[in-house]
Amino acid sequence: MLSRPKPGESEADLLRFQNQFLAARASPAVKVVKKADKRRGTGGSGDEERPPLQDSRDVVILDDFPDVLPALTPAPPKKSKFKNAGVRFADEDPEERLECHDRHIMAVFSKIIERDTSAAAVTMPVPTGDPFPRAFHRSEIKNEVKVESGRKSIFAQKIAAKRAAEESVTAPPAVETRHIHRRLAVPGAICSPGSAEEEPFPSTMDGKPDDDVSTQRPRIITGEGLGSLENEREVLAIHEENLQKLHSMTQEEILQEQRKLLVHLDPSLVAFLKSRRAVDEGQERREKPGHPEPGTESQHGAEETVKDFSVGVSGMEEFVRTEKDTRMEITVDLPIKPQKEWIHMNNVEFEKLEWIKDLPHPRQRRTKKGMQARFSLKGDLIPPNADLPTHLGLHHHGEEAERAGYSLQELFHLCRSQIIQQRTLALQVLGHVVQKAKAGEFASSLKGSVLRLLLDAGFLFLLRFSLDDTVDNVIAASVRALHALLVSPEDEEYLDQTFSWYQGMAVFPFTPNSEEEEEEEELTLMEKTQGKKSKDENKPDPDVARYDVIKGLLKTQFLHRLRYILEVVRPVPTVVLDILDILTRVARHSSEACSQLLACPRLIETIVREFLPIHWDPWVAEPGHLLTSLHGVACATAMKLIRVLASGGRNATARLLNKFELKSRLSRYIAEDPQDLPLRREEAIRLSTEAFRLWAVAAGYGQSCDLYRDLYPVLVKILQSLPHLLSDCQENPTFPLSIQRATAVVTLLTHVTQTAGCTAELQARLSSSGPGDGEQIPPPPVTWNQVSGLRPFLETSLRRSVQEISRLETWQALQPLTTTYIIYLGVYYSVCSQQPSLNPIDCLEEVERLTSEVLLPLLSQPAMHSMWDLLRPCSALCNPLSCSPAPESIPSIVSLSCAGRKPLMSLAGSKSPFPFLTALLFLINNVTHIHKGLVSKYTSVLDFKGLKDYLLQSWPTRPPSITPSSAWILRHEYHLQYFVLALAQKMAGTCPDYAQHASLHHCVAMALLSRLLPGSEHLAHELLLGLAFNPEFIPEGKTGGPEAADFSDILHLGTSTKLAQPCSVAAGFPKPRRGVLLGESYQHLPFIRACYLSQFVHLEPALASSQVAYHGRTYLVQSLLLPEVKGPILPSDWPFFPLISLYSKVTGAETRGAVLNSLPPDLVNTVTRNLQWVLLLETWRARVLQNIPAAAKLARLMCVFLTGGDLFLEGPVHCYTASLLALYCQPKVLDSLELDAPLPGLASFHDLYISVLEQFEGVSFGDPLFGAFVLLPLQRRFSVQLRLAVFGEHVSTLRALGVPLKQFPVPLERYTSPPEDNLNLLRQYFRTLVTGALRHTWCPVLYAVAVAHVNSFIFSQDRTTQEADTARRSMLWKTWLLVDEVLKKHLLYYKVPNPESPMGIDLYEQLPPIRLNYLQMVTKKEPKENMQMSDPE
Repeated sequence: MLSRPKPGESEADLLRFQNQFLAARASPAVKVVKKADKRRGTGGSGDEERPPLQDSRDVVILDDFPDVLPALTPAPPKKSKFKNAGVRFADEDPEERLECHDRHIMAVFSKIIERDTSAAAVTMPVPTGDPFPRAFHRSEIKNEVKVESGRKSIFAQKIAAKRAAEESVTAPPAVETRHIHRRLAVPGAICSPGSAEEEPFPSTMDGKPDDDVSTQRPRIITGEGLGSLENEREVLAIHEENLQKLHSMTQEEILQEQRKLLVHLDPSLVAFLKSRRAVDEGQERREKPGHPEPGTESQHGAEETVKDFSVGVSGMEEFVRTEKDTRMEITVDLPIKPQKEWIHMNNVEFEKLEWIKDLPHPRQRRTKKGMQARFSLKGDLIPPNADLPTHLGLHHHGEEAERAGYSLQELFHLCRSQIIQQRTLALQVLGHVVQKAKAGEFASSLKGSVLRLLLDAGFLFLLRFSLDDTVDNVIAASVRALHALLVSPEDEEYLDQTFSWYQGMAVFPFTPNSEEEEEEEELTLMEKTQGKKSKDENKPDPDVARYDVIKGLLKTQFLHRLRYILEVVRPVPTVVLDILDILTRVARHSSEACSQLLACPRLIETIVREFLPIHWDPWVAEPGHLLTSLHGVACATAMKLIRVLASGGRNATARLLNKFELKSRLSRYIAEDPQDLPLRREEAIRLSTEAFRLWAVAAGYGQSCDLYRDLYPVLVKILQSLPHLLSDCQENPTFPLSIQRATAVVTLLTHVTQTAGCTAELQARLSSSGPGDGEQIPPPPVTWNQVSGLRPFLETSLRRSVQEISRLETWQALQPLTTTYIIYLGVYYSVCSQQPSLNPIDCLEEVERLTSEVLLPLLSQPAMHSMWDLLRPCSALCNPLSCSPAPESIPSIVSLSCAGRKPLMSLAGSKSPFPFLTALLFLINNVTHIHKGLVSKYTSVLDFKGLKDYLLQSWPTRPPSITPSSAWILRHEYHLQYFVLALAQKMAGTCPDYAQHASLHHCVAMALLSRLLPGSEHLAHELLLGLAFNPEFIPEGKTGGPEAADFSDILHLGTSTKLAQPCSVAAGFPKPRRGVLLGESYQHLPFIRACYLSQFVHLEPALASSQVAYHGRTYLVQSLLLPEVKGPILPSDWPFFPLISLYSKVTGAETRGAVLNSLPPDLVNTVTRNLQWVLLLETWRARVLQNIPAAAKLARLMCVFLTGGDLFLEGPVHCYTASLLALYCQPKVLDSLELDAPLPGLASFHDLYISVLEQFEGVSFGDPLFGAFVLLPLQRRFSVQLRLAVFGEHVSTLRALGVPLKQFPVPLERYTSPPEDNLNLLRQYFRTLVTGALRHTWCPVLYAVAVAHVNSFIFSQDRTTQEADTARRSMLWKTWLLVDEVLKKHLLYYKVPNPESPMGIDLYEQLPPIRLNYLQMVTKKEPKENMQMSDPE
């Protein structure tokens, strides 16, 4: 007897009990009875056909997934049986197509008459004694009707006999009547209500119907259902109306109407009417007697006439005959002729038989519209006119049968087929299409993005559903297609290449940054307080996948399914490699994705157990061995996955090393030479390389350094073999892989050296800490003495490598390894100077020897000149197209756009000098930092012509837009620029010849500050601290720069207007020149630097993390994933940042109810330092600020007046603001001023201007400088809404805008030309002038402007609207009637604006004749022609 399960038994015991139960074939204790499914009949639920359970498979049940897969969106449309094949264009009007293919009954009949049942006989059922009506039996009908040709069932013969008997009883005596009511015709068959007595219609020569046609009766309309009296009359009326319509039409019109009918009518209806006519004609022939009755002969003649009717007489009958001829042609063209003896061939459906004909040749459609794209089974795009044979299997589709290939819609439909081969083939083709689309093969042939179209159609979830298939081939095809969509092998190759560059292990996460901001703006306050993770959890999977494909996949338990495939399905090696690549791509997404990978049950355990084993079958290394399964064999791709996963954070690395026992596996793969590993040669080298890279990542966190002591002999052996690596360059085909392995080893030693350099510091902290100091970080298990002996090995290898710099091919192969040598030495010397046990004299001697024996001879090599010259051709800043996104790149899938490989002459190309020169500059900076006396020996570095040309071209150009591909490239280029500037900073104070480079390097530093990306906060801080505000880099301050500025203002160099500065209302306030202000700013550069450094406090956490990474303090590094890139660290307008920050604080305080009439002195000093720095840059570094729009500068400067009540009245603030206003009012700047364009950091300039107006009304005290800022946006070419705001809601400001004309820095012509055309504003001008709200003594500038526009309007005689004409006549009449004679003279006799005039305008002495006549016409009075101009005052 079988035992029952007991508590504590495992799942394996339950499976064993189940197998025993099934083997015994015992009856179950409980029988499950299921209700029969009506759709399956009474055969039960189908449990008998269900296969038995198998214990070899693990079944995963996903709670969040329904049992029935949801339909794809959008689903493949159903195809109509009668749908015409044709090309569908994207811009075709759906409404127009619907009108052309309308199948509704209202498109055929326009008038419906209800059936008349008044004359119908109503018979009551005959009462019988039976409980139910007697059933009809076919044996009661005598089979007396002769069966037509063809086979019919017995039941059909009996029914036909019954109908014939009924007709013989109810038929009228006249044969013609039966013909009228029984005969039908095809659409357009013309009949007449014929009798022998009626005269036919006369025949015509222009295509009108003959008399034979007019004698026929209508075939379609029979009159059945109408009353007995109206039957015949209504039929004849309709028929005569049709004949008259045909008589009035030409042959072309008849054919056109025929085509319209055939288009609108359903083809099945047309075929039905044709078949009814044929059946009717056959019955008429059989019913004809030997001697026809009167009238029958005429009907026969009419039928014969119709058969011989020409096209010009009746287009519809010609169509019938054409269809018959077409059927005959189809029958002739068919490879198989249908025979009458065949069963079910009574009605031959020629439309279906057309499928067995040969396909027509594809024809070239000469159209400008696009055609549907079709792809081959390999994913290639097939041209529309390609004539390919049918045996290739490319013609199995319904639409456009003659064209080879399959459309994306048809492939989507096949993906849901019940046939396994069709599903597999469709997924394979889609995978090929995606792969070729990402390579850019369709960019020039197809319109739009293939990837975007596929994702919008639900391709991602189609692949996800296909992964849940139970067939291995479908799973393999789904994995391959998903690999093509997500993974870019070229991206991974370049990331592996840059792994050993300076700071190359740190990469940006592959997280899309284009999330929907519109949706975030619509969130409520409560929703905004929730975290980003919770918001994504509440969104549906398609919404998340729309902006982040990886995140959308992770929500579908995608990792669980891949784990099941690897653990249970155990697919072939290619599928396993694809899955590992996909998981690697997921790990690069973000730290959150790495956490989900680690948290997925049994995923990492399965990968480590199956693909990173300690022991495996050595037969896999045999050359002829076919690897059928990758399980149980060490795989380099799996090691790379673990390495990328470890880059996600130090906690993830600790879990991988300790929980999954990766230390023992690292020892296994590193301790043994690759040629001794039981793997193929290439795979063994890759596995060893990835093991060293994983160890390097762990050492970058200060972990797994205990392995250094255990594997020290192995490392020394590898270092000893590095100089001999060059001898194998020509012989060994795996030489590039060996170079990669060597670079990984040196990179590992670099990070171990950094970790060992922190041991003394941590040991000192641990020794000095007390009980209350908290938990201290333990020192790493490697000391400086254990790593200091590595330098001689690597320095010797470096000397050997640089000797090959003259041999181009050899140097290009050795350059990556040489770069790592130099980076190691740079790290070594930067750390050794901090060791307490170091002998400083020995260190200085080593540095001097390295300089004299290695570095200086290297710099003097001719090949080095060529490398400096390659900087500009390979630069991403000088060549923005080199890092442009790929043609098929989409925001939801981050890519480095390396598909098709980078050009050789690019920053990441094989000929790029950037990695080597960056490492060299890094070493030189560390050497000169230790030994200050060596700085002068490296002056030749800054004198290289290639470097100067590169800097001159790189800093003024606008950098490429920030994308994942550009951010990855630009980060490495910015490293080189920073080290050049750091070296220049050391030379600025020591080398007397350096002054010639100072201005260039300062411009480069200022440009670099606004370009540095997140993760480089340390570099930005160093530039602000030692270079941006360094007087040595601004030589103009001590070489006559202030005096030159004053001289330029005096002579008005380069400008046609005066540099006027409004004065202040504050008494006893001096007005210094610009040169004096510049000199004062130059002297205050240290205070300006302190001001700006204090403003970037919010960057301190990011700065601390960045300093840890660049200083090599590995025990504090939290992750090798850089912060997410959303833009540069500092905004482009960072010189205005203190002023903007102060404005935000004051505005926030006022919002909370605080009243700030005056600011503390320290805040006034902050604003002053800000204005000093901006004035200095605008005068001596104007090109540095050229990327900031002039409108944005003006808006930032307006914050001076919006911050506090009387800040602008402070003496220094007023002087610097007035000087900046004079610069911004120069003609070139005014021409570039665009207030209507969107401004960075500003929602609306109109709202800002309204705030300025309100502030002016409240606290301006009529200050001319404040008034100048109010007047500046009122120029004619700017928005009329700004002027309406002044003359409308804020008309009171006109009383205080007393800016003198001679102090106003903007020419009046910019306000008066062209004439104003806004009628509302002109009325406001006139109203303020007439009412006295606008006076010359209060606002001289706007007074002159209003007079000019009103004068131009009232004397304008251009054609305009009635309203405008009435308004100008009214204004002119009211002007003539003004009591104020001065204003009247100004409005009538205005000539041109003149700022030098006391009134700001020039007047006519007498009106011109044209104006005089017009004035006389309007006023009907003779004006005083000789009226002299009196003084307006």
